[in-house]
Amino acid sequence: MSVKIRLRRIGAKKHPYYRLVVADTRSPRDGKFIEILGTYDPMKEPAKLTIDEEKVRSWLKKGARPSDTARAFLIKQGLLPRESARKRPTKPPKAATEPAPAATGEGA
Repeated sequence: MSVKIRLRRIGAKKHPYYRLVVADTRSPRDGKFIEILGTYDPMKEPAKLTIDEEKVRSWLKKGARPSDTARAFLIKQGLLPRESARKRPTKPPKAATEPAPAATGEGA
């Protein structure tokens, strides 16, 4: 079983509120989860983020992999090093992806 640290939406319509949870990768976004690690309220000014650092560290040691958003929150809180920010592969230039033109046949 592989687990992820990710956000689970629990807010009402147009009033988002999230929990930072540990969940099986196969479960849906708002489905079954293993443990609550914190909360995120984007409606407050400034947005309010609370994280139980001990729980997060223990799950990271157990091999839980954070989602992109959860990774950003953990880096912001100082629980992950900044180098752990996922670097997305860049697309090659468009000219390099086009196939070479077919050679014209001579000698016909």
